[in-house]
Amino acid sequence: MSDGRTAHLILVGLPGAGKSTLGPLVAARLGLPFVDLDREIERASGTAIAEMFARDGEPIFRKWEREVTARLASAPPSVVSPGGGWIMQPGVAALLRPPGRILHLRVSPATAIERMGNEVALRPLLRGSDPLATLTALERERRPSYDAADAVLDTEALSLQELVSQAAALASSWGVGVG
Repeated sequence: MSDGRTAHLILVGLPGAGKSTLGPLVAARLGLPFVDLDREIERASGTAIAEMFARDGEPIFRKWEREVTARLASAPPSVVSPGGGWIMQPGVAALLRPPGRILHLRVSPATAIERMGNEVALRPLLRGSDPLATLTALERERRPSYDAADAVLDTEALSLQELVSQAAALASSWGVGVG
């Protein structure tokens, strides 16, 4: 990596795919820090994500998301968990890739809703009378971007331990963490 950039592992997928659960475990296995992009946005902006969406709208959130992602480009290697729509922003993935690698954590909308439980109400894009229909539409819209990931793990077919092992093995094979 002669340009000095570092290799991050970026976990993408629908809300409820397991990014925030799997991410810290994979990071620990790889000996890397875990970065929850939404928490970094809250820290940088001084505003909770839900409040930002309500007060300023999604475009302002996406601006912050891009800005915080750009900062990661020169940061040490990490396992990064962006929000589900991060990958839809034109050019945002290119801020980290290459050398960063993207791993799609695939989940059906129905399973994602089940996993989120009462937290569905806390997700700004899923508020409304039919979160399942909304998430199904989001999955359909995002599928081409998710399909551009370097690899896919089916979070419904594997146990958490298997997911951690497979994600860490993929990351290692890609040189994630090598700077």
